[in-house]
Amino acid sequence: MSDKGEARVAAIEAHEDFLQHIEDGRSKIRLLSVITVVVAFFLAVSYAYQLLLPLTTGTKVVEVNLADPSLIASEVLFLLLAGAWLYVGIVNYLYQTRLGRSIQKARAMENEIERRMSEMPS
Repeated sequence: MSDKGEARVAAIEAHEDFLQHIEDGRSKIRLLSVITVVVAFFLAVSYAYQLLLPLTTGTKVVEVNLADPSLIASEVLFLLLAGAWLYVGIVNYLYQTRLGRSIQKARAMENEIERRMSEMPS
């Protein structure tokens, strides 16, 4: 095989390794997204339970001091954590979407290169 042919094969192999690395990263991001969805589901069930609790147990009144500094601090902390979590989730989702499109384009280019190489005389 000529030096040009070996260089082409090396370039295709490097490209394949790069795409494999990107696809592995994409699967990790997808796993994080699934974990986020599961946790969000449990939070939604928890809040729904709190809404249904007065209807199912008969407890109608619970005294809570809404001006309690520790309650306010914990609410602010949870709000900041939820905001950060939401931001990371949205950024990861958008990144994963762009990454998926890039992988599709790269695979199409790879197929085109392979097609051209197979058409070339040896």
